[in-house]
Amino acid sequence: MDFTGRDLVSIRDLSKDDILFILDLAAKAMPVARGDRRSRALDGRILATLFFEPSTRTRLSFETAMQRLGGSVIGFSDASGTSVTKGETLADTVRMAESYADAIVLRHPYEGAAKLAADFSSKPVINAGDGAGQHPTQTLLDLFTIRMEKGEIAENNIVLVGDLKYGRTVHSLSYALSLFGASITLVAPPTLQMPPEVLSHLRETGGRFNQAESLESVIPGADVLYVTRIQKERFPDPEEYRKVEGAFRVDNALLANAKRSLIVMHPLPRVTEIAPEVDSGPHCRYFNQAFYGVPVRMALLSLILGKGEI
Repeated sequence: MDFTGRDLVSIRDLSKDDILFILDLAAKAMPVARGDRRSRALDGRILATLFFEPSTRTRLSFETAMQRLGGSVIGFSDASGTSVTKGETLADTVRMAESYADAIVLRHPYEGAAKLAADFSSKPVINAGDGAGQHPTQTLLDLFTIRMEKGEIAENNIVLVGDLKYGRTVHSLSYALSLFGASITLVAPPTLQMPPEVLSHLRETGGRFNQAESLESVIPGADVLYVTRIQKERFPDPEEYRKVEGAFRVDNALLANAKRSLIVMHPLPRVTEIAPEVDSGPHCRYFNQAFYGVPVRMALLSLILGKGEI
């Protein structure tokens, strides 16, 4: 399976077999990701990380992944220190970056920016989040987390709760889960439910899903609880945000009605939607989930830039 030089703009760029191939390689990368073994698989390769929007886990895990494989990283985490402030276009920034690096990782506040970058770049472009659009590598690490913690992806009842309208992580994850036959429950206020185009895709692909407004009513049957932050920065109207702020909160009282085997995930950062008391409980997996971004991104970079070796 040849991934060399491929862009990754949307999770829909990957087939089910593609995803499984990446996840299998990520499992092999675990010792290197932990620092127990060294790799020089990407020695001499350079990754450009262009982050026009704040990031902690995505940026640091990409940088860690590249360095664990013996490669180097250039880029920026704040566009205010770049020529963008002088009026440089995204296309020109991308053209500049591709002349210095072998691949580009782009995060941008505008949906469609990664597709535009891929169109202008002769080097592979990986979408690290474009506005309320897609976040395909987050989806890969989410799937990896479910497989590592539950043993399989299929046959789980996966509850997605929170900001399903603006949350790019749940958009990408819904597309992928439909490939694996998982049952999806979408929990959100009516104004923050999943966009119609995502629901249409699920229907067209035979995805199993239902919608609910009450988290308490669905928690007893959940195998995976995927919590998302209600993203204030995505709301065009501050009043719309105030109406739904704090709509859901996961705490030990709620989880008392859950299966013992339930795992709680979150793409992070969190604000108030998961109580700190959950961190030390048996259901918490969101810190494991954050670490899994390293082996998954190692696998992807190795496939796109190297020989698929770890």
